[in-house]
Amino acid sequence: MRRSWGSLKTVAGFFSAIALTQFGANTPAIAADTVVVRFGLFTETISLAELQKAAKTGELPESLQPYAKRLSEEQRRFFLGALGMNIPMNVVTVNRLVNTQIGTTILSDFATALARKDKAGVQALRAGLVLGSTAPQGLSILSFIAAYPSKRLEIDLPKAFIVAESLNTAFWRTQQFMLAIAPQLDSITPQITYPFDPSQPGTAQVKILNLTLNDQKRDRKIPVDVYWSTAATPDKPLIVLSHGFTSVRTDLYYLAEHLASHGYVVAALEHPGSNQTNTNSALQGKTSVMKPQEFLDRPQDISFILDELEKLNQTTNHPLQGKLATNNAMVIGHSFGGATALEIAGAELQLEQLKQRCKNNLTTFSEAEVMQCIAQKLPENTYQLRDTRIKQAIALNPTTSLIFGETGLTKVQVPTLVLASSADKTTPALTEQIAGFDKIPSPKWLVGIVGGTHLSVKDPTTTLDQIGKLNTPISGGEVVGEQAADVRKYVKAIALAFAFQMTPEAKNYAIFLTSDYAQFASTTAFPFRLITQIPPDAMAVVKEFVEK
Repeated sequence: MRRSWGSLKTVAGFFSAIALTQFGANTPAIAADTVVVRFGLFTETISLAELQKAAKTGELPESLQPYAKRLSEEQRRFFLGALGMNIPMNVVTVNRLVNTQIGTTILSDFATALARKDKAGVQALRAGLVLGSTAPQGLSILSFIAAYPSKRLEIDLPKAFIVAESLNTAFWRTQQFMLAIAPQLDSITPQITYPFDPSQPGTAQVKILNLTLNDQKRDRKIPVDVYWSTAATPDKPLIVLSHGFTSVRTDLYYLAEHLASHGYVVAALEHPGSNQTNTNSALQGKTSVMKPQEFLDRPQDISFILDELEKLNQTTNHPLQGKLATNNAMVIGHSFGGATALEIAGAELQLEQLKQRCKNNLTTFSEAEVMQCIAQKLPENTYQLRDTRIKQAIALNPTTSLIFGETGLTKVQVPTLVLASSADKTTPALTEQIAGFDKIPSPKWLVGIVGGTHLSVKDPTTTLDQIGKLNTPISGGEVVGEQAADVRKYVKAIALAFAFQMTPEAKNYAIFLTSDYAQFASTTAFPFRLITQIPPDAMAVVKEFVEK
């Protein structure tokens, strides 16, 4: 995978991302014709004409030559590449993708690299970007400067590089993909009336049954929370929830409660070898962070739970007797749990290429790739762990880039919905979800959450630790809690609609699994996307970044 700031293609993604901010300023009475570059105590003034010349020649302006030694070779390439890149942008598209949570954060971060006495850096950036995007050649650094509402644009260059480097390459390229997958949505307003709101709770009163089930064969005690109601019937599928790496079974509490209120039985299990308790033990030096066997144990945990719940289903006078459709189940997983969901739905672990790739320097990998490299110590190169009782799968921000090899995902056997968040640093959408989605057989759905992050889909009670967390190139900057309420509302709607596809009421809910409903449910903070196939132009964005 390419990770170079010097790639011009990266700069294209950069502008697509920064365009996800709120535009709406008026035409400025003045515009910048000079740029003041600050290096600590030293400053240098560069004219717009000099920068335009540098874009053509590929050489740093003469006035910057004395300071060139302060820039790394990577920074020099990035600077010159950015100057020469023009990004044609549909202003309507930009306007619809304004004011995302992550876009506002990025804009505020970049404003810290500007020196303005009036402290109006964010508003000035907005004005320069929206007017720069209307230039004949499209948005570029040069058109932005020419439109910036001040005679001088003063930039603290070290700060600018720090902000740029806090977002990895896959992040920027994902923004470009999200713009490309459904551009037609930005000029069409769906004229559809929806019969009801699937994000609203059902009428059933939800109860929770706490179980601890012991798999003696594998020496694993598995805690399970079963959400149910008296309205539950075996006509509806049993739903199993699989949490992420270092996480807990209450990660999707809000979703389990929502589904149970509509008459579903939901079993949220905890994987003992990759949960928060195991991680805490590892930090104390009592155990390893995760054993390679966990890639096999997790889907087997789900199969074991289905076996045990079937016993309860047949136990006289048990509250769950006759309510559990264990032979007609759906699995929902987040992050590593998303990979687990795909595994048990038929995706084959293919580790030969992973074992070769993971011998390289892991410092260039995302957190998701580093975690997947733990599987390199498994003895075999292929594993098939499908459970035929699983009839549908939802994978939220799953890890897929390494463990399934070239063709593992082609073996998924059931209808599958994959969710990708555009600002996900932990499991970057482009490499972990989007490239893999193209390999999954239909019927399938890809949901894009523009402005969402890795933890946006999680229950607010499990993301309190993100407050004040350091923002780095591979983690942090999470949009969670109340800020992500729109995301969770949409997840509730599509998960319920997907579950109903396994019932006689499937047609009544199919309308909520469409691009029209995604647009209808979109908010200014989070434009949503839903497609069933990736358009060729959007797939080209993926293939340019992901090495085959």
